[in-house]
Amino acid sequence: MPAEQLAEITELFAFRRTGYSLDAPFYTDPTVFKIDMEAIFGKHWIFAASVAELPEPGDYVTVDYGPYSLIVLRNDDGGVNVLHNVCRHRGARVLTESAGSTGNLVCGYHSWTYSPNGDLIHASAPGEAKFDKNCFALKRAHSRVVAGLIFVCIADEPPADFDETSKIFEPYLAPHDLSKTKIAYQQNIIEEGNWKLVMENNRECYHCDGHPELACSLFPTWGLTEGLIPAHLEEVWDRNKEAQSSLEERCRRYGLPYEVVEELDTRIAGIRISREALDGDGESFSADGRRLSKKLLGDLRDFRLGRCSMHLQPNSWFHFLGDHVITFGVFPINEHQSLVRTTWLVADDAEEGVDYDLEKLTYTWKQTNLQDKAFVELCQKGAGSPAYEPGPYMKSEYQVEAFINWYVQRVQEHLA
Repeated sequence: MPAEQLAEITELFAFRRTGYSLDAPFYTDPTVFKIDMEAIFGKHWIFAASVAELPEPGDYVTVDYGPYSLIVLRNDDGGVNVLHNVCRHRGARVLTESAGSTGNLVCGYHSWTYSPNGDLIHASAPGEAKFDKNCFALKRAHSRVVAGLIFVCIADEPPADFDETSKIFEPYLAPHDLSKTKIAYQQNIIEEGNWKLVMENNRECYHCDGHPELACSLFPTWGLTEGLIPAHLEEVWDRNKEAQSSLEERCRRYGLPYEVVEELDTRIAGIRISREALDGDGESFSADGRRLSKKLLGDLRDFRLGRCSMHLQPNSWFHFLGDHVITFGVFPINEHQSLVRTTWLVADDAEEGVDYDLEKLTYTWKQTNLQDKAFVELCQKGAGSPAYEPGPYMKSEYQVEAFINWYVQRVQEHLA
């Protein structure tokens, strides 16, 4: 990057106004996007998939973000290999499907063949007597599997504090036992918006009046505290407090952690996790709060456990319920497009049409995702207007400010 351009970008980050949304170039400038790919997605741990997506050895998913494409592959030992999806011959994509099962990995261009570990095992007519296959293995990336969630990092030296963050969230998630779940449904939506706008939208409920289906079970007072409750939500606030008190009593009875841990911008692997009550029957994301699958997950003994909600920087959030789990991953495409992947997991012995109705299971969040897509796209269009000017975050949007603060810190460290 030319020195003058780098100086302009550095100044843009240095003069970011605390408590206000970002300047337009953060959402529209391809140079800023390139830096995001280097400083955030090129250096930090990214949520990629769950073990339910790779149930057998040889199963794989491909994960694409920005200029990167990764193969996430279940190996024979039950672990996970992560390989750059770039042939070492002429750079062709090795696997072109989003998911599947394979033995060896064969590039479709010239049939260079790699083992599941990425070692080059066959190259037809290499054309050079001293050709050394050991020098041309697929490039590898780092992986961690924590409580059934698969994270990847392409940096040479990944941030070390992810292991500390893992110790925070694993006790919350482990009782749901993702190793004994299966995919009920997966939805991929391309949103015409910068990845940061997608994350900002998720980090607040100020807009939750726009989610009528979700509001049947998710208390619309989420993110509010005493003194911030509008008059029309006072009754809901009281009902929320009563439901939360009952939930915490059940959590103590079953030995489940529920306390809020919130370190969104005070650690490199930023996190927020808690177990929170749901409205109605308090079991699931349905119109009346009742369970959507008849099968409990893992070793849980009660459906009425609300939702274990987790936010991880920079690209994911999760809802762990008694009857199912929903994972959300955001994968940037370019400065104005993002892929949002939502996956619904149920117990591996749950039978569709018997134990759960797929349409009912997915209805609330399918609708919510479409509504969020529209909100994000409104913001992207606004950021492209010459009239755009950053506005102040409200008190209930403090998690948005924390996300942006985390993001700015990480990029400034990269640019330093």
